[in-house]
Amino acid sequence: MHSKNLKGWNEVKTNDSWSVFKIMGEFVDGFEKLSKIGPCVSIFGSARTKPNHPHYILTSEIAEKIVDLGFGIISGGGPGIMEAANKGAKKALGPSVGLSIELPFEQSENPYIDDDKSLHFDYFFVRKVMFMKYAQAFVVMPGGFGTLDELFEALTLIQTKKAEIFPIILVGKSFWKGCIDWIKEQLLSNHNYVSDIDLNLISIVDSPEEVINILTKFYDKKGFKPNF
Repeated sequence: MHSKNLKGWNEVKTNDSWSVFKIMGEFVDGFEKLSKIGPCVSIFGSARTKPNHPHYILTSEIAEKIVDLGFGIISGGGPGIMEAANKGAKKALGPSVGLSIELPFEQSENPYIDDDKSLHFDYFFVRKVMFMKYAQAFVVMPGGFGTLDELFEALTLIQTKKAEIFPIILVGKSFWKGCIDWIKEQLLSNHNYVSDIDLNLISIVDSPEEVINILTKFYDKKGFKPNF
């Protein structure tokens, strides 16, 4: 019994060792391709959102206006909100990037990703590094656990000074109100687990124009201009 368990553990260790090279390969491929694209905005949201849904239509409009401002668009490469983001980028003739991964609701890439800007990942954490490293802002549409994961990782990295401050824009006041109210009540007021300044990292809006205003004001202060 002991020898069988030991053999199984040795196999696990061997597989883990070899997976390091695959992980390195994903990092290298991502860094090489994305570093050539230029300033982008990452857009997140549910893969389940249908093309006739108001959130899908709004996402496409937002992505189009962001491209008009001079940024490219990065999405998770799948359907739903991700497809809408890439569709808006494509319509505005801007860089349309897809960072795809095989998931239950994301079986295939959407058709609006530029051919030379499509990357596939097996490892979630590598994919998330690419979203953070090459984004000048996060636009977060309504979504589920994956969307919340990306949102709170960005907030955590900025809060702990592991990443530079950049705009984090939540779109849909009625959708996000309950989440933000809970953070203010439980994390801030009741327990002091976060501070007032942490909440200043987040903007909540309803319209494409508000998204553009936030991006413009933030980067005008920094003297930064997109270069597409």
